[in-house]
Amino acid sequence: MDRNKIKKDYNEKIKNLLRLNKHYYDLNKPLVNDHEYDQIKADILSLEKKYDFLESVNSPSKIVGFKPSKTFLKVLHRVPMLSLSNAFDEEDLVNFEKKINNFLDQKSLNELEYSAEPKIDGISASLIFKKGKFIMGLSRGDGKEGEDITNNLMTIDDIPKNISAKNFPDEIDIRGEVFIQNNDFENLKDKFANPRNAASGSLRQKNPQDTKKIPLKFIAYTFGYVNNMKIKSQSNYLQQLSEWGFKINPFNKTIKGIKNLMKNYHEIEKKRNEIDFDIDGIVYKINSFDLQKRLGNVANSPRWAIAHKFSANKGISKILNIEIQVGRTGALTPVAKIKPINIGGVVVSNATLHNEDEIIRKDIRINDTVVLERAGDVIPHVVSVDSKKRRKESKKFIFPKKCPCGYETIKEYNEITKKFDAVRRCPDRGFDCDRIAKEKLKHFVSKEGFNIEGFGKKIVGNFWDLKLIRLPQDIFNLNYKKIESLDGWGKQSVANLRYAIEEKKNISFEKFVYALGIRHIGFENAKLIAKTLKNPEKFLNLSKENKVDDLLNIDGIGETQITSLKKFFSNKTNLKVIKDLQKILNIKKTLENKTDGVLSEKIFMFTGKLTGMSRAEAKSLIEKNSGTIISNVSKKLDYLIIGEKPTKRKVDAAKELKIKIIDQSELHKLLNKSS
Repeated sequence: MDRNKIKKDYNEKIKNLLRLNKHYYDLNKPLVNDHEYDQIKADILSLEKKYDFLESVNSPSKIVGFKPSKTFLKVLHRVPMLSLSNAFDEEDLVNFEKKINNFLDQKSLNELEYSAEPKIDGISASLIFKKGKFIMGLSRGDGKEGEDITNNLMTIDDIPKNISAKNFPDEIDIRGEVFIQNNDFENLKDKFANPRNAASGSLRQKNPQDTKKIPLKFIAYTFGYVNNMKIKSQSNYLQQLSEWGFKINPFNKTIKGIKNLMKNYHEIEKKRNEIDFDIDGIVYKINSFDLQKRLGNVANSPRWAIAHKFSANKGISKILNIEIQVGRTGALTPVAKIKPINIGGVVVSNATLHNEDEIIRKDIRINDTVVLERAGDVIPHVVSVDSKKRRKESKKFIFPKKCPCGYETIKEYNEITKKFDAVRRCPDRGFDCDRIAKEKLKHFVSKEGFNIEGFGKKIVGNFWDLKLIRLPQDIFNLNYKKIESLDGWGKQSVANLRYAIEEKKNISFEKFVYALGIRHIGFENAKLIAKTLKNPEKFLNLSKENKVDDLLNIDGIGETQITSLKKFFSNKTNLKVIKDLQKILNIKKTLENKTDGVLSEKIFMFTGKLTGMSRAEAKSLIEKNSGTIISNVSKKLDYLIIGEKPTKRKVDAAKELKIKIIDQSELHKLLNKSS
């Protein structure tokens, strides 16, 4: 074969590939299957390798698909990508299984069957398939909304692009982890801190040609939205994934019993350094999909799964100094500044000392040599002091009795334990304490709060130091001209920041309440308050109308939350913050939940133990059918549901108010009525 004929053959293959790319990426009408397409690419690359005079700007070694959009589009996940709660020891697993059995009201604590899957330390991605075709790929994002990174995911060979299996669902969001193997990372370690950062950075490239240069892998392990799938268990699903052409974790197992979970855990942990990709624990999922569905979710995690983190990595270093950090709730936390040390691939220079009592109990001193560990591969803390290495220059740390803002600190008395808390706090002064205010602003812009793009903790710190912000309302009245003159800022970056801030002037009621950073009011409590009050005006007027106590009727809101809310509303600065934000923001009313259920507009309360069903499951059933749960007997109540050994006081109060009292069987009759 002469040179000209080789070039002609090569150019024909390139031309054919471009035609296939157009039909596949642009017209969504592939002309060949994946195997044939891959073979054409392989032929071109083989020719290039064999003949160094062959070159084309359209070679598969240089291009991927068609040009991507300039920015990543944000797309809502059809089913949220939830996080997992963590377990660190056998006791945590025992409690996890006990909670499941209690929720299911299984009197004998059954040994449940789990799918045990090593947890890859990579980047989560959701792959949307319709009629067997991979049409879109999303990043995890905040769990509710991800970025459209389809073009970058298309470059990963482990991801099938078309699946022709007859039993493949009509529609499915297949989820898994994008990662880089450790041996591949050796060639990238000068550019990235670790394999996970390399995977993350690669997926965020605007040009898929750059992503393609990184040897990304993908392992599938779960699904989100699905239509027409008849698989009954996680283990069968994993097996099916493999048959559909996806890579799955080779160390997956189906296991019964906590003791056997622990045995497998220790076996995998011993192999950890031999495995060619980073794992940071094992995820346990209830194997039965029917049980998963019944168990449902709590807050932002499923009840039926937990991540068992590997034992912490340890190291030895020297404490150079001890500093006090003040948190959003006023807690004073001592932090050890240590001689930097690499623990588990991460350079650690700070370690928490927890509280004053912990320093005294462990006799931790400045200049001491200490043993450190990263609990669950995350939080570095001091385990113990090597007293044999203590020298004369080691000195005791005197815990300050005043907050850096100048106020006397306190240890709160716990009425339940009848003891003073170990944590010393600045009194609940809110934004009046500079240290607390700075942390509250970081909370305000956090993901579950206002989530302003490009306005993270670091920017809050910088703007605080420059006295550009002191209160939340300052964020919406920034001096953009001054910011434009700062190092690292320019007209475009300031314009982007301004746009991001303006965009967040429309905020949901629940996010607004959460963002205020009221002590003991987490996101779930904020949702409960927003769901009950519906209109933001009612929340803003709680202090004026002295109606904070009315929130006690909300199931999940207790005296602790009420006391905290009263303290919050008694602070003049907090009231000014709310008043100013009310003028700036469009706080959306809470939309009514599903109202066409069989229990629509009906209000229920429980007393006594239910049979064959936990109260949590019964509440979930009522809410799914548009009913409402309250925790106190009042005129609003429609039904008092009684189980075994009901509280006499509640029953008597319901009778006095002529509220209908029903048992569990009558509740089932209500649920079974046609709407």
